Amino acid sequence: MNAATDVLVIGAGVIGAATAFFATQQGLTVTVLDKGLPASGTSSACEGNILVSDKELGPELELTRYSLDVWHGDLAEHKRLWEFETKGGIIVASRESSLASLSRVMAAQADYGVVVEKLDADALRKAEPNITPDALGGASYPEDCQVQPMLVAAHLVRLATEGGARFVADTPVTAFLRSGDRVTGARTPRGDFSAGAVVNCTGTWAGELSALAGVNVPVLPRRGFVMVTEPLPPMVHHKVYAAEYIDNVGSSDAGLQASPVVEGTPSGTILIGSTRERVGFDRTVSIEALRLLAGNAVALFPFLEHVKAIRHYHGFRPYLPDHLPVIGHDERAPGLWHAAGHEGAGIGLSAGTGKLLAQALCGQAPDLDLTPFAPARFGETAGHATTHREEAAR
Repeated sequence: MNAATDVLVIGAGVIGAATAFFATQQGLTVTVLDKGLPASGTSSACEGNILVSDKELGPELELTRYSLDVWHGDLAEHKRLWEFETKGGIIVASRESSLASLSRVMAAQADYGVVVEKLDADALRKAEPNITPDALGGASYPEDCQVQPMLVAAHLVRLATEGGARFVADTPVTAFLRSGDRVTGARTPRGDFSAGAVVNCTGTWAGELSALAGVNVPVLPRRGFVMVTEPLPPMVHHKVYAAEYIDNVGSSDAGLQASPVVEGTPSGTILIGSTRERVGFDRTVSIEALRLLAGNAVALFPFLEHVKAIRHYHGFRPYLPDHLPVIGHDERAPGLWHAAGHEGAGIGLSAGTGKLLAQALCGQAPDLDLTPFAPARFGETAGHATTHREEAAR
């Protein structure tokens, strides 16, 4: 038996790393387990977005704005460690109907406090000179940021261990320890780990881990591809994407969806996304998905037609049917907590999620109400996936 700790964090992606870091900051004793190494899951297969621009009004936008404050506040001294860029985002509309829809979204977001500026065709081309000539206008979101996600996870785990936490790699959880109904720890090939609270931060595997405790958190993997070009002089100056991207983010369609997302990096390469499809954990490379990525990117930035793609990568976003993560204590299995299901927003929301969860783990009232993210909204036991929102819609 390993020494008991206050908090046992399962999963060392960005969400788990942030939870461990902030729990340690609160003075809690923390052990972090991962079946591999930090950022060995979804955190190593994404673009590192911290976006305000693609969020609908409601709880996710509130969590986004809170997280942004944490990135710029609590974590500001560490920005250089994970290549934090305040590059800003631009949404592009190439049809009159898209431009009208974008204007409505901008107005609603501005009323909610989001910083957004309307761009006419001339202003858009001044911001992005290489944009498609078909673009009619757009919206600028200066709060959108970017990080290198693997560096975030690695450094937050390191900072947590320097603060007294323990990290144990290559340690999969095979079962939960129980005292009656209460979850009191985890069983692994390296022995048992006891804790006052166990936090499920396992991303796309959060549903499988929850089932070990007999509770339902219906996280599903949503596969996505990213292409990387050869290094170039600065050609794309913001994170630029077409208005259709927002619809695809909020869609529950299981089939392949692709919308152009293009951005430069400090190394000169250009990242091209994004696709979404629910195919389980099938890691097969989809030529169709890559073809769609390339075609969409060229439509947005025509110069890319003559640029070489040097590699691609793909991973799985942790998808939940109501598009809200689970954050907080699971009353169905006392002692078990969750921080998972953030889908494509996990990097940006990790800072706020970790801080809020650490507050709650200490018995404090968190800065943001976690009720909309309650795990119990997905029914009583594993296999019952109806959410309260779906029941209300009946």
